[in-house]
Amino acid sequence: MHVDKAKMTLGVNIDHIAVLREARKINDPDPLMALAICAQSGADQITIHLREDRRHIHDEDARRIIASSPLPVNLECAIEPSIIDIVCTLRPHRATLVPEKRQEVTTEGGLDVSGNYDSIYKAVQQLKEREIEISLFIDPTREAIEASERLGVEWVELHTGSYANLYAMRHSALPHSHHAIEPLNLSRHALDSLLENAYGAIVDAANYARSLGLKVAAGHGLNYQNIAPIVTIETIEELNIGQSIIARSVFTGLATAVSDMKALCHR
Repeated sequence: MHVDKAKMTLGVNIDHIAVLREARKINDPDPLMALAICAQSGADQITIHLREDRRHIHDEDARRIIASSPLPVNLECAIEPSIIDIVCTLRPHRATLVPEKRQEVTTEGGLDVSGNYDSIYKAVQQLKEREIEISLFIDPTREAIEASERLGVEWVELHTGSYANLYAMRHSALPHSHHAIEPLNLSRHALDSLLENAYGAIVDAANYARSLGLKVAAGHGLNYQNIAPIVTIETIEELNIGQSIIARSVFTGLATAVSDMKALCHR
């Protein structure tokens, strides 16, 4: 199914600005200050994640950002009932339901939609009552897509972490410099095959989700080096990218970092 090329939009996740603030437990830098810069530099959406442990974005951050943003706000959150209650009160443009584990550094995989169907259904119904657009952050599998379609959500966001990790292993010294990265002993040919399979899974999932009438976003681990193949997938309408943009902004400034990424989003 063809999707208008003009609809490849960029959501900028500003969580890592709050991560920097929390390193010193002070009020600087303020994530709110990023909103106008992102809007002026070509971003189409602001994405934030209100985690249960509040490790970066706090409730007051979310409230101020949603109230002040010149762009739509996509609020990522767990399906935990108290968090869903907060989201319903804040009423962002979109809520993206994601899995969470306290011990993880970042979200490690997609929602187990089938395994948590009843809990997700309850959260979805509550959000629908508040007229909040809903997306599910899922692994690129047909099972997850079919379960998402049954729930009646508008969007799925495909987890691109496996693709991004394999891309880094194939195209950098990461396997040689980070001993926790597995597998360390794969040949380039083997990595090429794994990378091709991971990319193919994203393509197939995006096409299948779109054929069922779902809008498709993608995100996790995407950066200035690995984004090009993802941008060519015409059934993906939106990318949500955070860490790589904020990391580059340390050296270039946020406006340049956002505009550079937006330029790469052109098909």
